Amino acid sequence: MLTDAKVRTAKPAEKPYRLVDASGLFLWVTPAGGKIWRLRYEHQGKEKLLSLGPYPAVSLAEAREKREEAKGQLRAGRDPSTERKLSRAAGKISTANTFEAIAKVWHAKQAPTWTARHAADVLDSLTKHVFPTLGELPITDIETPAVVNVLHAIEGAGAPETARRVRQRISAVFVYEVALGVARNDPAHLARGAMAPKKRGRQPAVTELEPLREMLRAAESIPAHPVTRLGLRLIALTAVRPGELRGALWGEFEGLDGDSPTWEIPAERMKMKQAHAVPLSRQAVEVIGVVRQYTGRHPLVFPNGRHPHRPMSENALGYLLNRAGYHGQHVPHGFRAAFSSIMNESFREDRQIIDLMLAHAPGGKAESVSTSEGAYNRAMHAARRRELAQAWADMLLDGFPPPDELALARRR
Repeated sequence: MLTDAKVRTAKPAEKPYRLVDASGLFLWVTPAGGKIWRLRYEHQGKEKLLSLGPYPAVSLAEAREKREEAKGQLRAGRDPSTERKLSRAAGKISTANTFEAIAKVWHAKQAPTWTARHAADVLDSLTKHVFPTLGELPITDIETPAVVNVLHAIEGAGAPETARRVRQRISAVFVYEVALGVARNDPAHLARGAMAPKKRGRQPAVTELEPLREMLRAAESIPAHPVTRLGLRLIALTAVRPGELRGALWGEFEGLDGDSPTWEIPAERMKMKQAHAVPLSRQAVEVIGVVRQYTGRHPLVFPNGRHPHRPMSENALGYLLNRAGYHGQHVPHGFRAAFSSIMNESFREDRQIIDLMLAHAPGGKAESVSTSEGAYNRAMHAARRRELAQAWADMLLDGFPPPDELALARRR
């Protein structure tokens, strides 16, 4: 017979396997690491399998209770599978198989790989928007229209971006259960077609922190020239426009050895034709220091590989993201949308300062600003802008290798 320790420590293998308990009960362990309780039984001369739920949502003791319940039904001449269907129809179903229970198991598995802030945000969004409607339903009974109703309610409250994030999180729960063999499909995937479209003109962007970190990690692992990889990391840290990065000159960086390192981008290189001061995080300064080892003898920080007096190709960073599998999902300009979405969600009271950090014009228009007003805007909230730049870098690169290791990774 199985023990709690043996169930808890069971490891996945190349092929699925079973750990047998007694009287037909066994634990099915999948290559993906899923653990599912199943009961093998015979009814009217036919061998059948009954899923009793995933571990740890269903403990060993609970699985044995379910086995005894099924054996009692067999002794009474009833098929446990048929009884389950009747129970579902009557609304009598174990809470272990509900969306809320399984979503919390999924969340507990993912949370150690996330920041505490993101883990709390994910669970809060499910608790607020999803559990009240879908939480008590068996996960195998949830279909696309039910998910669409949840998402439309969020959109109706004026939060389309929140609706998109919630859909992604619902989908992740279903993908987890499909991989374990519990759910049959992902109804949240099809729900995308019923959602309000994104506003046209926006660049494709990954706008959740953990998926963004996953994307950046994937791109940095692709064989490429070290300067290209370092450029991608710097644009992710600073959220400047790609053209501003490509045209960067060494003379624009000030105070790199002091307490207030800054990238002073002159007005002629800015979209709004206003000089822009970019406070540099510790991680950004480290990137710049490593890049200098490669390109410090040239005026341009990110020169073209063949023609060092020309800027890096405008496609270099985009191709790196494409080769990492993010074609149509994220472009270099998308780091601005990612920075805006994530930081505004994390630091709601700093919305105006975040706009300043992105060099957005008042009202989103390229309005003319006097020289004195432009200088004031650059200095405004300087200390807080620097704090936010460091907070962003700490969130984005937590656990990432330092830039000198990144530069030494495989070349293309």
